[in-house]
Amino acid sequence: MRRAAALLLGLCLLWPAVPASAADRAPTGWASTGHGTTGGAGGRTWTVDTRAELEAALANDGEPTAPKVIRVVGDVNGHESDDSSLLGEQDYAPRYDLRRYMSCFGEDGSAWSDTRFGYCKQQRQLRQTGSNNEKAQIQLTLPSNTTLVGAGRDARLLGVFLTVNTGTDIIVRNLRLEAPVDHFSSWSPDDGARGSWNARFDAMTVLTGRNIWIDHCTFTDGRFPDSAAPLGFHGERVQRHDGLLDIEDGSDLITVSDSRFEEHDKATLVGSGDGRGDRDRGHLKVTFARNLFTDIVQRAPRVRFGQVHVVNNVHRGRAPLYALGVGVESAIFSERNVFRYPGGGRSLAVAAYGGTQFHDTGSWLNGRPARLNAVASALGLGSDVGWDPADVYDHRVLPSPAAVERYVLRHAGAGRPHGRP
Repeated sequence: MRRAAALLLGLCLLWPAVPASAADRAPTGWASTGHGTTGGAGGRTWTVDTRAELEAALANDGEPTAPKVIRVVGDVNGHESDDSSLLGEQDYAPRYDLRRYMSCFGEDGSAWSDTRFGYCKQQRQLRQTGSNNEKAQIQLTLPSNTTLVGAGRDARLLGVFLTVNTGTDIIVRNLRLEAPVDHFSSWSPDDGARGSWNARFDAMTVLTGRNIWIDHCTFTDGRFPDSAAPLGFHGERVQRHDGLLDIEDGSDLITVSDSRFEEHDKATLVGSGDGRGDRDRGHLKVTFARNLFTDIVQRAPRVRFGQVHVVNNVHRGRAPLYALGVGVESAIFSERNVFRYPGGGRSLAVAAYGGTQFHDTGSWLNGRPARLNAVASALGLGSDVGWDPADVYDHRVLPSPAAVERYVLRHAGAGRPHGRP
């Protein structure tokens, strides 16, 4: 361990900074249903401050699904090798060159050719090899019956691709998750009108997970914002980030509460594709409660198939493409959310992406009633989503925009004091 025992003792005293009430120790929303969500309570406690230690704690001495609580101290970097050096693009794929890779599509990026230049086939292979090597290094998977919690106010996962794959009963709390930079984003000329970059890694991905609570976390691009990415085709930046938090492949009974999503394009996706109804239909029950979305371009969240409750969240900053995306067979129940966008624009809050129903109760735009049901109706959406959260679980709702903003701005995010709404 890098830190002295005295420092660890001090961090124990700092977390939680405010004594947790009974409400803080159990989730609200969908994660409270079924058998509930307790994570690794009662199991072994690990304290880690390196990637290698975190990987070992997740393995839990050969019993990965036995209950365990993993406390993260300070920074854990996904690119940290066993000798403590930090790996970069050339470590994953020596001789890979973004400019050479781009040149093999032609000046306008319209079509790849292995024979356009002598190095094109090599660059194609290096990009794929590098992507696989980076994934193998930065991906860490949370097994069932795990609590992953930041110790103190400054615990961070930097460039870690945190995943759940068929895991159940998992809690992630009090962590700042800085989204990985994909050094090997792929260009797809036929994606959209002029082509698109496709990055591979999220800050966190949940695949076929169940009873999961993500609480008091901060999701961000951090030190590597999109504005700092190299220029790609058509004078636009290379997209090196995928999502902040994606929930896919039949995942279910999940709550995301009191967390922050900051300065990102595609923030959070529920449901992996329009054609995945065989896996997702009847699942993807997710609650987003009291979260802060700041300078998010889109997907806050975008939903397919799921019964998703968005309640007392705050959306603010630059005007987005949209906040709530109504996808195929989705049933979004929006309740008393706050939208603050310069210049207003109710249409920014809701967008239709193949869905047919959307319901809002009492949300506000710039301090006034947002009337989102009227916005949805203008998009051709009905208001009967077929369910009401009050019929499924108990939850408290802050009744005014001032109360919502006051609570969320004080309590949402890693290192913030816990409160009771």
